[in-house]
Formats: sequence, structure tokens, C-alpha cells
Amino acid sequence: MKNIGYLFIVLLFVFSCSESKTDKLEEGNWLLELGIQDNQVLPFTFSVNYTSENNIEINVFNAEEVIKVDEITVKGDSITIKMPVFEGYLKGKFTAKEITGNFIKESLDRVVPFTAVCGNEKRFKISAEARKDVTGIWETVFSPETEDSYIAKGIFKQDDSKVTGTFRTTTGDYRYLEGVVDGDSLKLSTFDGAHAFLFTAKVTDSILKGTFYSGNHFKEPFIAKRNKLYELPADTTLTYLNEGYKKLDFSFPDIDNKMVSLTDKKYNNKVVIVQIMGTWCPNCLDETKFLTQFLKEHKNEELEIISLAFEYAKTKESAFDKISRLKNRVGVTYPILLAQYGNSSKTEAQEKLPMLNHILSYPTTLLLDKNGDVRKIYTGFNGPATGEKYTEFKADFTATVKNLLKEKSTK
Repeated sequence: MKNIGYLFIVLLFVFSCSESKTDKLEEGNWLLELGIQDNQVLPFTFSVNYTSENNIEINVFNAEEVIKVDEITVKGDSITIKMPVFEGYLKGKFTAKEITGNFIKESLDRVVPFTAVCGNEKRFKISAEARKDVTGIWETVFSPETEDSYIAKGIFKQDDSKVTGTFRTTTGDYRYLEGVVDGDSLKLSTFDGAHAFLFTAKVTDSILKGTFYSGNHFKEPFIAKRNKLYELPADTTLTYLNEGYKKLDFSFPDIDNKMVSLTDKKYNNKVVIVQIMGTWCPNCLDETKFLTQFLKEHKNEELEIISLAFEYAKTKESAFDKISRLKNRVGVTYPILLAQYGNSSKTEAQEKLPMLNHILSYPTTLLLDKNGDVRKIYTGFNGPATGEKYTEFKADFTATVKNLLKEKSTK
């Protein structure tokens, strides 16, 4: 009898375990905090929704930006959340109201721990009412008085304690930043699967003095002063052809491993837009979306686009996988050629394109006329987070392309 009773207890336990169910993530608003340097946390918010019984959809919020995330894998109590386009992903263990794990970028061997909690839609905790207002234009220097120093333009809008805006640099913008003024402290963050940025600063009426954190691998100081008239150098003056050159020349493989060159018949007597970029680059993604839409809205047999991808993926196959993913997610119809893999060194990129004075930024975009001559070069990309600057860029770009299309080839 004892053995029968023991067997019954064991069977009951096994049956109970087999019937147990893993928790489902609770629908609603969540707060995720990445653990970075100096005991700081880098927060962002997201929502969880179910489009069907087991189909999760997540939306990540950065100011006006909403990033729809639909590549989510759940196995038992483990979850992997893969951000669209970029290789970065969140992986961890979960209960209904909490996820703990790491943000991982494999190609760069970077791992950042995080905790996410359901029921909190406030990005930053506020301990005091805002005593300062950062609305306006800020003349900014990152890593001041060092050889790594670079300039930027802070553009911010404050409503009570909430702050939105961005920093523009000569190589692009830091996209959608969102945060608060807590007493006299400014806190801003953004997360998109490539960028994981936090800015903290003390605010006076005319000065911001703070620290910029990128993930848990990099930080640098910055200082900014109010200057409503401040402007960066024009993005069309920074990259140019070296003396003796009028044309761009390259030959790189496309996704089918076919070599593509500007001398190919397809590009003869056509206006060609050449984008120097990387699939890992958020500013490049913004520009790729713009170029894809531009081509749809300005269909013309005499207009072509080619992108040259400089990838830090460790293998050629992995680099092409990332190019395919970008093309599929964005709907890119023009070729993206693999110019480099293993690193995204700008020095090595410039060696492959020696007619340029330098590769200062990803992206860099060249407009070629029907003779193949380079007529305009844009360094960096002022994306939708820059507001008026983005509007100005679109108008200038569109007008330039239309004028080039009106010209006749002299070849």
C-alpha cells in the first residue's frame, strides 16, 4: 500500500507540472532600464499588445517615434525581442510583470543588462518640479578641449517637466530624444536597437554641463550654451572630390554576388544617387526610408539609386544577411552593394573611394549628373527628429534631383 500511495503522489506531481502554464507578458505599458556606467540607468518605455492568443506585438516609444517590433520569440519563460532592421536584440527570462536579461549586439561583442517592469509608463522618475526651461537652441561641444572634440546643435522643447528634441552634429542627428528636467537636472534617452543613448546634465539659465553615455561601453562630457543664432556648417561643404577628380568609381558585389559598377549600361546617361551607408546605422536607416519613398514618388527612367554598405558583420554571409533584412523590412527596390565587412572603418572606406577627401560620416550621399560627374555631396543625414532641418533637406534634395533630370547628357 505504501508503494501504491507513493506512486500516486509522484504521478500527481508529474501531471500537475505538465499542466502548469508559463506566464504571459501582461498587456499594457512597460518601463525598461538598461544598466550602464556610473550606476546610471538608461530608460525607455514600450507597450505590449496581443494581436492573437499567442502573437505579441511591442511598440517602443521615443518622443514622437513609435517603433513596431514584431520579431518576438517565446520559449517557456525565455523571451527574445529582435528590433527591426538592426542586429541588436533583448533576451531574458520573464514573468507576467517583469523581464530580466541583456541587450546584445553580437558583432560588436556588447552586452548590457536590463530589467523591465509592467505598469510604469513614465520614462524618468521626477523628484522635484522643473526649475529651469531648456527650450531653444544650444551651441554644444562634446569632449571639449580634447583631440576627440566635436560640435553639435541642441534643439529642445520643454512642456512642464517633459523635454523632447535632439542633438544635430556634422555627421547626423541623435534621433528622437525624450526626457525630463528634474529640478535643475536634464535627463534624455533614446533606444532603437542600434542607439542606446543617455544624456544627463546640470542646467543653469544659459549653460548645460553633462555626460553622454552610449550603452555601457562609452561616455564623454559635453557642454552647451544658449545661442538662438547658432548653426552648424552646411552639410554640402564637408565632403568633396579630391583635386583632379570629377567622377566616382567603384565595383562592388550586390546581394546576388554580381559585381556592379557605375560604368554598367544600366547607369549610362542617368542621374544616379549613391549612398554610402551601413545597415547598423540609424541615420542611414532614416535616409534609406527617405530614398525608398523618394524613388516611389519620383519614378523616372533616368533616375537610379545605389547604396554602398560598409558593414561590421564578421563574415561576408552575415553582412549580406543584414543587407537582405534591411531591404525586406524597408521595401528597398534599388541595389545595396557590399563594399566592406569585418569593420566599418571610415579610413578603410575612404581607401576604397580615394576620389573623396574623406568619409566623415555614414551616411554620405552623392548626386551624379547624366555625364557621371559628381554635382553635390551631402555629409550625414538630418532625419525627421530634426524638424525644420529635415524639411529644408527634403526641399533642397528634391529640387537638385529635378534640375539634374532636366539636363541633357553631353556624352
